[in-house]
Amino acid sequence: MACFEVLRNAHGLRTVRPRRIACSLGWALWAPLSRMASGTCAAARLLTAAPNESPLMNTPLTPVPISPVEDIVAEMRAGRIVILVDEEDRENEGDLVLAADHVTPEAINFMARFGRGLICLTLTRERCEFLKLPPMAARNGTVYSTAFTVSIEAAEGVTTGISAADRARTVQVAVAKGSQATDLVQPGHIFPLQAVSGGVLMRAGHTEAGCDLAAMAGCSPAAVICEIMKDDGTMARLPDLQLFAAEHGIKIGTIADLIEYRSRNESLVEKVGQRSLTTPWGEFTAHAFRDKPSQAVHLALVKGTWSPEESVPVRVHEPLSVLDALEVNRSMHSWGLDTSLHYLNTQGKGVAVLLNCGESAAQLLEQFNGTARASQAPERGRMDLRTYGVGAQILREVGVQKMQLMGQPRRMPSMAGYGLEITGYIPKE
Repeated sequence: MACFEVLRNAHGLRTVRPRRIACSLGWALWAPLSRMASGTCAAARLLTAAPNESPLMNTPLTPVPISPVEDIVAEMRAGRIVILVDEEDRENEGDLVLAADHVTPEAINFMARFGRGLICLTLTRERCEFLKLPPMAARNGTVYSTAFTVSIEAAEGVTTGISAADRARTVQVAVAKGSQATDLVQPGHIFPLQAVSGGVLMRAGHTEAGCDLAAMAGCSPAAVICEIMKDDGTMARLPDLQLFAAEHGIKIGTIADLIEYRSRNESLVEKVGQRSLTTPWGEFTAHAFRDKPSQAVHLALVKGTWSPEESVPVRVHEPLSVLDALEVNRSMHSWGLDTSLHYLNTQGKGVAVLLNCGESAAQLLEQFNGTARASQAPERGRMDLRTYGVGAQILREVGVQKMQLMGQPRRMPSMAGYGLEITGYIPKE
């Protein structure tokens, strides 16, 4: 008789437990793994199976392929956990993701036991404001600007707050329609993450993807997420995640696919104007765009025409300051505004996207007086690593498909998801 049985819980997760074995005393015992004879039953195989083998069959696991977005949304709608992976040129990590409306103690326990990462709750900006959740730090100095708020705990119905049941209770309170800010206390054992308005089209992160997928599944725009680590404590990458998914019966999706899916069906930018523009470096056609979440207005200066298969030079200039129009060779840009437009004019084709940084009067004055803190330039430069969505959509709107980026190679999220291909880089001479 097999010593183990495979169960599937409400979240669709496979678990393995010992069968009840009748003994001579007539009562059932749970057979502990330590008492199983090596090689005599599935319990021994569970102990000795290689990492890429099934613990029950002692046969190699078949890596789970990437599922389309529609399947991932269906899993979320059914209350099942999925794995969401970002790209190699980003964190290259996978998170367990569950619509927060479907959270249970069992789901939290699975994440803690098998995911091993930090269990977080993704929330929209509006929800964070409603619950009066301020940022965890006044200045976010993290590499990817992960927007942690203060940690939270349910004000009632919990004990120490750390148990799976307590954390599930806190999540339930945070997303319940009738909840108020007073129903939560700080600090706690759940870590909310504030998503950027516009979701993955504005920031290609697990935070935004969790909110997007939950909303697409008809749930509250909130998700419980947890990074997946390997047994040795290092981060699981795609090959590891595909085996993990096979072992636990979970589907895998990607943020790039989610961006592509949303890009096919919606846009966060709208064109608000177009006219010819004469500059000291030549004639351009200026296209004005407004992005809907922030209402900021951005410009695309287009030179010439090209076929869809042509790779054209592109300069995405962010953040754009009034000083860029007045001062040449500003140190914060590898290509200045003047040199960028001069180069495009000599090439006879290309696009310069001028993104509005929305700087305050105080920030502009600091730059003007040369008193800006040394840390400000790197901080502002990091923003575009996660907010290239607007620039990408503008490039699509003006007909770019293949491009040579003017600048040094850098991390950029999910250009493939927008239907854009980077064929190379053009360093400043």
